[in-house]
Amino acid sequence: MKTLTKLSLALLGATALVTPALAQDDDKIIVGFATAESGFMQGYDKPAQDAAMIRIKEINEAGGLLGKQIEVVNADTKTDRAEGAKAGLSVIDAGADMVVVSCDYDFGAPAALAAEGAGLPSFFLCAESIKAGIQGVGPNSFSASVLAAVQGATMAEWSYTKKEARTYYRLLDTWTEYNKGICDGFDYMLPKLEGATLVGEDTFKNEDASIAAQITRIKSLPEEPDAIMLCTMMPGAVSAIKQIRAAGINTMILNGSGVDGSYWQSAVPDLSNFYVPVQGSVYGDDPNPEVTKFNAKYKEATGADPSTQYVYPGYVMIDVWAKAVERAGTTETAAVVAELEKMKDEPTLFGPRTFTSELHHQNSAKYLIVDTEKGKPAVVDSWTISAPIPVADLMK
Repeated sequence: MKTLTKLSLALLGATALVTPALAQDDDKIIVGFATAESGFMQGYDKPAQDAAMIRIKEINEAGGLLGKQIEVVNADTKTDRAEGAKAGLSVIDAGADMVVVSCDYDFGAPAALAAEGAGLPSFFLCAESIKAGIQGVGPNSFSASVLAAVQGATMAEWSYTKKEARTYYRLLDTWTEYNKGICDGFDYMLPKLEGATLVGEDTFKNEDASIAAQITRIKSLPEEPDAIMLCTMMPGAVSAIKQIRAAGINTMILNGSGVDGSYWQSAVPDLSNFYVPVQGSVYGDDPNPEVTKFNAKYKEATGADPSTQYVYPGYVMIDVWAKAVERAGTTETAAVVAELEKMKDEPTLFGPRTFTSELHHQNSAKYLIVDTEKGKPAVVDSWTISAPIPVADLMK
């Protein structure tokens, strides 16, 4: 078992480290975080976990959950799949009633599978592949974020409707299920847009130092496309975007939420015509004043502003799980899962959440659209896809 992080101790008001004996105390409810405390996934996991700790603190200060205080145990996956499985078993051994795993399906699944094997519910911090749930882990696994496919579908329909894009080039980074999911949603939506045309498509790998061949094929088109649907995430996204712009291709670039944030944009000076969908804005311009208040609370707790929208699902995850536990009157897995699956448009700070016995994800959501112009990101619009994406199409 790992000890609590310094932030976790501060937020919980703890005066001592959690031990297995304490974790098994009937007066406590234990949440186990099998997440990345090192490696590149830490950049996604830690902010979401920090937000989760804020919600835990709020619940504890309000009297706890079922009259009990929530305690936390941690184990580091080290951004490694094999270590992820060990981390999952570690927090289970420490008495976890619910297991929280990494933001990404590929890196969170080993710990989630360990929880499934132990008959425990699991929540991915912010995973957005349909596999991060029933379809890839099992009936006790959930994610509080919105499917990557919804991001791709959102950007296709929004750009077609609001920016009058008609010709698209699809560029897929094949590294993760998340990246594939963005392009899957784009592929689902594009044929539904009358007059929209895919003029080319290509793939690359996140670690590729050069995408010169792919750029050459884009530049060889009779006309520059109206939009490039770029399905990628950090760290390779920066290189791809930089190379596209350096090649003189100034067309609109659409991406998923995985590239939200201004922390990387100094590598692409004066980036413009770049759009991403977000669940909430970290730029101080969210139309919901409660999100701005949360951002201030997050800064007070951590000493820094939220870096990306991936902070927010961590807060939502604890919120919906705690509601399900209260309604069930127990932490027993079957009862909690049953209550989660009853949630339809359940209000949360970052938009409603719906879970069913068929889908433990969001297949539709209102997204804010962030436009980066001259290196400055800002919310310029919002969009909800015209209809939820059917599970059968998500599984294709």
